[in-house]
This record gives sequence, C-alpha cells and structure tokens, in this order.
Amino acid sequence: MSHKEGIKVSHFNNIGIFGGDKRQVHIALSLLDKGYFIYSYRLYDQISHKNHIRVGGLDELMKMSNVLIGPIPLTRDLVTISSNTACDSSSKTIAHLLNKDHMLLGGMIPTDITDLCQTRGIFCYDFMKSDKIAIMNAIATAEGSILEAIKNSDRNLHQSSCLILGYGRCGKILANKLKGLDAIVTVAARNEDALAYATASGLSTVKLCNIKNTLRSYQFIFNTIPSLVLDQECLKKVSPDVVIIDIASAPGGVDFEYALNHGINAKLCLGLPGKVAPRSSADILVTEIEALMKERSD
Repeated sequence: MSHKEGIKVSHFNNIGIFGGDKRQVHIALSLLDKGYFIYSYRLYDQISHKNHIRVGGLDELMKMSNVLIGPIPLTRDLVTISSNTACDSSSKTIAHLLNKDHMLLGGMIPTDITDLCQTRGIFCYDFMKSDKIAIMNAIATAEGSILEAIKNSDRNLHQSSCLILGYGRCGKILANKLKGLDAIVTVAARNEDALAYATASGLSTVKLCNIKNTLRSYQFIFNTIPSLVLDQECLKKVSPDVVIIDIASAPGGVDFEYALNHGINAKLCLGLPGKVAPRSSADILVTEIEALMKERSD
C-alpha cells in the first residue's frame, strides 16, 4: 500500500523525526496514530507500524520529509545531534541539507541554524522559546527534581529544609510542589520582584548574595540558575549530608568537580521531562506541532 493511502491530505504528510529521547518516540507514535507517515533516524526505541520507515542517515530523512522534528536540545555540544543512541550526524548536516520546503522544529536550536533558516526563508521553530511549552515542561522538570531528591536521600521531604536557587518558571512550580509535600521551602533569587512573589506565595526568602550564611541549614538544595552559583566557597558551607539537585542547563550552577572530590552529593539532572514524563511531554509538543503544520498549510 502506498504511504499516501488513508493519510490526511496535507502538504506536511511526511514527517521526519530524529535523535532525542523517549519524547521523540512518543511524538512518533502519536503522529502515526493520527495518520501521518513517519520517517525516523536514531530514535530511542524501535517502532513497528505500517506508516513508519527507519532510514539510515539524516540526509535520507531530510530528502523524504517536509517536517523535521529534532530533539530538545537539538545539540548539546553545538556539533552532534542529541540522541540517546549512537549518533554520528551533526548540526552541519542539517544546515547543509535544509531547503525552503522544510519546516525545522526542535529545542534550543543553535543560532547558526536559525540564522541560516532566516536567510533562506526556511520555517524554523524553537519549542523552548514558547512560554506555553516551557511552562508545561516545567511541571515534568519539577516532578523529576523531586524524584531525584528522594532517590538520592535517606530523608523524607516532609518537614525537610529545602532551598531553591532561582524563582523562574521551574523554580515557581518546584516550590509549589515541595510546599504541597509539607517541605519547608526557602527561595533565593537576585530579583526583588521574584522574592516578593515568593513571599506572597507563603515561602521564606533570602537574597542570593546572602545564601552563604544559611547554606548549612538545608537538607536539600535545588538549583535552577544556569550560571555558577554554588562555587567552592559556597560548597564549603553546605551540610555534609545535603542533597543538591541541579536542573539548570549544562554545565549547571554547581562546581561539580569540587563536590565530587569532597564527597558532596550533587547531581546535574538534564532532560528530566524526557526521562520522567516522556508521554506527557510529547503530548504537549504534538499539539504544538499540529498547530504549526495547520498554520503553514492554510
């Protein structure tokens, strides 16, 4: 049977999905259920479906697909495509093969690719620049942070002293969920407005510049700030049995080398939505993907 039979009539019937984690797998499964034809390269899991073809290279995928759905982030090192399987393809391959008939969707897309797309008139959409997606992703990130904290500690979160560094999207949702578990939550931030919102939510607050004086009193520290916050001087002052969960973008906000050398339990936890709630995260992305395809088809 031709892959055009029984599939929605649209300019964007052929979708290419590459790299990533289990989110990409669930995106593929959801779109297959909706009648789209999927080409895939280096997906985390095998998929068996009459409308799915696994291809041998990124070049083949891009030749066969109108819509290209990449991982979040598209690349961690600005070179290699992010993937939980061995992947020898690079972002340069994408840049070389993109043409005006493509839609490129992904997360944290490097500026050299976005600039190229703008120059060539290619539609490019970064999921992580959508406030809606970022907020919904923050739910999975917060739940994953709590899961990692529980796994790495012999304490209950209930009535434990928790410090959250930063009070952006993830910090706000994490604070609310920890409060719901009856943890004693303190927020540290630079921004006075953020501290005021935290106070209004019933949380204790401390200015980020003053945390050194209070660090020893916390059993759990959660960092959401993507710059070095817990340096050597700060880590010298934490409790010996503290659990530090860093969910900021790589390389995080903790001096992990110092922590490792001094027996401090610090974990950099990247890509939590894809690890703890890939199906829910995929559902959010599929809704956005279909809306973008419809918008571009109209």
